[in-house]
Amino acid sequence: MSLLNNWDQWKDFLADQMHRAENVGASSETINEFATKIGGYLAEHVDPKNEQERLLSDLWSVADENEHKTIARLIMKLVANNGSQKQPELQK
Repeated sequence: MSLLNNWDQWKDFLADQMHRAENVGASSETINEFATKIGGYLAEHVDPKNEQERLLSDLWSVADENEHKTIARLIMKLVANNGSQKQPELQK
């Protein structure tokens, strides 16, 4: 099963990447900027594999640049307590 086919695995993967970045000292803002760029790439180049990704893709397609950053930040908050390197909460 592909990582993109399973929402929970995808959230764990994102969380692990976010926690790795935090552990090497990346700020929440830097992580959000990177997450926004990844979101843009996924929206342009990857076909959503499940209902959750379809919803995110649809929201991304109608959002402006500021809203893209908000979506990325919300996803970061959503996955903050997932993954193998769980953290109590994302720094604000």
